[in-house]
Amino acid sequence: MNNRKIININEVKFKPFDNYNIKIPGMSWYKISYNKKNGGFGTYVLKMEPGTKSLRHRHTGYEEFYMLKGQLQDQDGKIFKKGDFVTFKPGTKHFSYSRKGCLILVFMRGINKSI
Repeated sequence: MNNRKIININEVKFKPFDNYNIKIPGMSWYKISYNKKNGGFGTYVLKMEPGTKSLRHRHTGYEEFYMLKGQLQDQDGKIFKKGDFVTFKPGTKHFSYSRKGCLILVFMRGINKSI
């Protein structure tokens, strides 16, 4: 039996990002293994259209992501660029903004809580 899953990120159909039980304009995702019902563990691809801002949130577990395309600016002004691998520790509170849009591969270990 083969338990392998192969996806091509350039061919997936993104759905509106609704991890906080509301849709955030300009944010969409494709869930690879992410499961909110399992404590928010897993992986997904996040797309942010130009001018999109995430909700302010708190990390309950580690969140790590790899920037595939574009740029993402954190609330403190730090800019994450293509090729950057970023780790947020549990308890981190922040929001992010993408001026020109971006594509991010996200690895979650806990559900983020909007604040």
